Amino acid sequence: MEENKNTDHKSLRFLKGAKTNWDELAKDCVCFANGSGGLILIGIEDGNKLPPPNQKIKDRNAPDLIQKHIAQRTINVGVAVTIETAENNSEYIRLEVFRNAQTIASTTDGRYYIRVHDECNPIPPDEMARLAADKNAFVWEEQITKRVPSNRYDAEKRQGFLNDIRRSSRVSSFIKEMTDDELLDYYFFQKQGFLTNLGILWIGNRQDRASLLYPPAIQVLRYNENEEKVWKLLLDDQFRNPKALLNSVLNDVPDWQESIEVSEGMFRKNIQFFPLEVVRELVVNALVHRTYTMRGDIFINIFHDRLEIHSPGRLPLGVTPKNILSQSIRRNEHLSKVFYDLGLMEKEGSGYDLVYAQLLASGKPIPEVKDLDDRVVVIVQKQFVSKQVIRLMDRASSEFNLKQKELITLGLLAQQQSYNATELSKILNQNKEQGLRSWLGKLLDYEIVIQSGKGKGTQYAVNPEFIRQSQFKGKTSLKNIEDHRLEELIYKDVKAYPESAFGDIHNRIGKEINKHKVRRTIKSMVESGNLKSTGERRWTRYSIE
Repeated sequence: MEENKNTDHKSLRFLKGAKTNWDELAKDCVCFANGSGGLILIGIEDGNKLPPPNQKIKDRNAPDLIQKHIAQRTINVGVAVTIETAENNSEYIRLEVFRNAQTIASTTDGRYYIRVHDECNPIPPDEMARLAADKNAFVWEEQITKRVPSNRYDAEKRQGFLNDIRRSSRVSSFIKEMTDDELLDYYFFQKQGFLTNLGILWIGNRQDRASLLYPPAIQVLRYNENEEKVWKLLLDDQFRNPKALLNSVLNDVPDWQESIEVSEGMFRKNIQFFPLEVVRELVVNALVHRTYTMRGDIFINIFHDRLEIHSPGRLPLGVTPKNILSQSIRRNEHLSKVFYDLGLMEKEGSGYDLVYAQLLASGKPIPEVKDLDDRVVVIVQKQFVSKQVIRLMDRASSEFNLKQKELITLGLLAQQQSYNATELSKILNQNKEQGLRSWLGKLLDYEIVIQSGKGKGTQYAVNPEFIRQSQFKGKTSLKNIEDHRLEELIYKDVKAYPESAFGDIHNRIGKEINKHKVRRTIKSMVESGNLKSTGERRWTRYSIE
């Protein structure tokens, strides 16, 4: 079991008797409690799936001791600690931290933390209200405050849901064999003889759905080039459950059918301005991850050059526009499960992978995500970067069995000619070299992408031979300039401008050239005697010998 947002590993050496860092363990427990719960496995080293061979827990009272110290150092944290035996017959300690669904957990000295990906991050004071809102959103799904009897439902919607579940390939046979009431209990549609808010939302009558505090409503608006409203579709009458809302958006808006024709030899290929799969995933995200305890409709604004989707509430705590591609936190957990089991959304954490892959394969820029004070806005551009990018991506997809991550990386490189390791890691939110390798996948093995340089200066670019075979004409750029041409460029610049600083040289020959590559080349030219340097550090100046 690898470390992730729900699992943490610690060596058995962590337990040092009186010298044990109990405060650190308490902090980790608070992180999990404020997140979605999790496991701390003491006795399994980082990167390993099993404890060391022949490992035994000598102190059989360790679980009670751990539970006692956590209780003394935390508030609103529930744990269960046991000694477990792994497949290799070695022992380890399993510390389960329960999700705190209604209150905020903290350490006894007033510190708040949350688990984000595989790290424990402090919660700043200005984010406390946001965390509290997320807690309320989780509780909202199971509430029965409306006291709607479980037999007061929309018969057509109820039967439709049951049929959809039993036909779904994502649901196990064990679940499908449940009785109707058992299925509704399993999906938290009913509890204690009443429909939950989630049950009202999906299978309830129109009147009961309208009585919810903030039932979902969608407004689709089209604007002309002067950004004047010219058409609208209002889905706010509460006749529709979330599935019907999604279907109305996908089927009743003619704009999704607009496309451009791209020639491909003797064939023609139509590329949608707004790919339907992208629209579906973004609308699903707006329905599933919105804050149902906050007033506001979902707005889908169609402009002449872009699509904007506005969803009430901010991103879940721990998710930002920068890490949205790699970080996923379910705000409405039970609603998310319903959407996934019905095949209406991608699995957790892969939704934006799909959006990125579809847009880049269509020769479009990646979406822009804005996390504002009261809403999240996702912007998709209508225009294409170039038809040549579409051809290149189409050839790569047809000739190689590329994964979504590989398609995303290739699309980014095709649109920008090249990226260095730092730039690519920043876009993909990968802090470790190993993480970046998983996004490159087999692109290097297939020689679709080539690599040059080392360390932070490592440069990735689409293989020129693959570009030539795809008849792709990229943007004119100095990013991939060959070393000997770069030396000649630097030599001519310094000859014309003696006593130049590094920054001045870089600006004049081209900012798009990676600065690490320029610095490395200048150093090599100084060592070979082609350039002369005077001064040190920021006062270094370069001239011709």
